Amino acid sequence: MKKTLLALSIFLAAGLPAAAQQDDVAAFFKGKTMRLVVGIGVGSGYDINARLLARHMAAHIPGQPTIIVQNQPGAGSLSMTNALYHTGPFDGTVMGASFNGMPTTPMLQPGGARFDPVKLNWLGSTNRETQAMYVWHTAPAQALEDMKSKEIVMGAQAPGSTQFDYPVLANRLFGFKFKVVTGYESTPKIHLAMESGEAHGTIANWSTLKAISTNWITEKKIRILAQWALTKSPELGDVPMFLDQAKTDAERAALRLMLARLEYGRPFFLPPNVPAARVEALRRAFDATMKDPAYLAEADKLKIDVDPLSGEQVAALVEQVSRTDPETVARVRAAMENK
Repeated sequence: MKKTLLALSIFLAAGLPAAAQQDDVAAFFKGKTMRLVVGIGVGSGYDINARLLARHMAAHIPGQPTIIVQNQPGAGSLSMTNALYHTGPFDGTVMGASFNGMPTTPMLQPGGARFDPVKLNWLGSTNRETQAMYVWHTAPAQALEDMKSKEIVMGAQAPGSTQFDYPVLANRLFGFKFKVVTGYESTPKIHLAMESGEAHGTIANWSTLKAISTNWITEKKIRILAQWALTKSPELGDVPMFLDQAKTDAERAALRLMLARLEYGRPFFLPPNVPAARVEALRRAFDATMKDPAYLAEADKLKIDVDPLSGEQVAALVEQVSRTDPETVARVRAAMENK
């Protein structure tokens, strides 16, 4: 009997630190207002996705704080990421939502990046992505191969976005003639430019295109030229994989480095140095949100795909990408510098 009571006492004592830690986290977040800072403009697919997460995640955070969304577009999410990395706050009350190209920016465009993506506390990603490259139905070229001989104006937000990085890489490695015009605040702004004839096309997440311009697809106002992904999307049928343009191992390695970001297609993070208990609580709140029936129902209504990765999975992928062979990194960086 004494042994049983002793074992029970040890078991209960072992659970006390975790319970106390959870109470401390709840006490910290109770009554707080958290910020989710989106490094992309209002109305973009990233913005819509982040606002959906904010509406549902607070209910799963101990203490149930309020979450507000703020937009801080600029330099392909670098302005927002640099700021959060260096100025925080580092207490768990601010989260970031960036372009998925942000984790590779220090390797490929190191001039503007003042952060180490491996040191960020990754909360998770709401879905993997397939990128669709598409042009307006009156564009001067309507097939991918024709764009090696005809100039096509591609609208983009900034370096670090796939809208910029992918066509630039296509030009340098495969001889395409995309003219990339930057400065648009969001994909909807690029769409307005396509309708007016200012731009011929762009690249966007397939889920974004479905969410904000379904009629363009059904009414055939656009021509989808290629899908940028590591695996083919069944929804895009016979649309060719851009990866098939690669004919050598070096070309395939370069494309895989650029396509790796799509595995963590919608990443969310905390700055470094946030207390571990709060990181853990927010990661688990993120995971719970991804299974929340109310969240999933609204995502379905908004035509937002949900195929999540945990914070630990995103962190592992980011760390893996950071160890890419230096020759491949140099090859891609040279292509991006010669834009």
